[in-house]
Formats: sequence, C-alpha cells, structure tokens
Amino acid sequence: MGTASSSVFGHPCRRCHLGAFLYLRRGAGSRTSALLPQCIATLLSVGNWSDGTTGVVVLPDGRIVRGRGLGNDLSEESVHPEFALYLTAKPPEPVEWASRWVRWPDFRLPHSSEEALDALKQAHDRAEFERVEIACDGGTGRTGTAIAILARMAGVPGSEAVRWTRTHYRRHAVETPWQRRFVISADLAR
Repeated sequence: MGTASSSVFGHPCRRCHLGAFLYLRRGAGSRTSALLPQCIATLLSVGNWSDGTTGVVVLPDGRIVRGRGLGNDLSEESVHPEFALYLTAKPPEPVEWASRWVRWPDFRLPHSSEEALDALKQAHDRAEFERVEIACDGGTGRTGTAIAILARMAGVPGSEAVRWTRTHYRRHAVETPWQRRFVISADLAR
C-alpha cells in the first residue's frame, strides 16, 4: 500500500490522500469533493475500464481485469491498461505501460509454474487499483487459464474456477486438459 509518505494511490500528498478517502467515503456529491486538488480527479480514475471495453471480467472480490488476444487491435479501445501480463512463447512487442512476460507456449503450460503464479499474484494485487490486462495470442486458452487462477485467488474454489471463467469470460476458455488441471491444482498458498 505504501509508506507513511505515500497514499494508497501512490501519491505523496497527504492532503490528496485524505481528500480521496473522504471523497470515496462520502461520495461525489458531497461538499468535500469541491475542495479536492486537481490531482485527485486523475487519481480517482485510475483502475477503471470504460463501459463497453471488450473482455472485461469482474472477479468475485470486485477486482477487474481485461482478457485479450494480442491479435486484437488496441486502436479501437479508448483506454489502455496500466499493467499487462503477457503469456506467450516469445517476448511481446514493447508497450507504453508497465508489463510482465511469462514464457508460456500455446496450448501448453508455463515453462515455470512458480513464475506464472507469482506474475498472476502481481496482476491480482495490481488489479485492486489499476487497469490490468491479461493477454496471450488468441485470448482464450492461456488467458482463460490465467483468469481462472485469478478467480481462485478471488475466492472461487479450484473445482469451479474453469466453469466460472467460461461463464464470465469466454465460453471456450481454458482449452486443454492440462490447463484445467493446472487451474485446479495450482498451489496458491505460497
């Protein structure tokens, strides 16, 4: 969350931290919102996907992520991620936002389960306050597997995570039997 000199939004201004807290607690219609410094407007918009953004999934704990196939052009999207997790066999093209790459071949499992779970934990943590995107080449198998594991991190039992993901993300998410086993058996207690 930050140190005593930084707020939950990662901004060092104590006035902004208090103002944001009061704004969120009392709502936008309160007198407090009119007294906020300009930087609060930017800080409060962090982590929101615009309505109609494709692939957006609300996890059971309220965190929001977007699943996407890298073949889908982002020029149509008005909002870019603040953090992206790329699950591909080869390193992805450079992007303007923070990102992390996990070596994960198509229709297979990640080369390092430990690295993949660590990256997914990071994505889950960041999704609390940032726009997080999970992406592979097609956006179905590896991305679906990752979203199913995020659903488990958000409280969905392992035995129900694939079905939950197919209901809330894509009907054919988590494509292979070994991806399904990975979702069910991944050790999230680390």
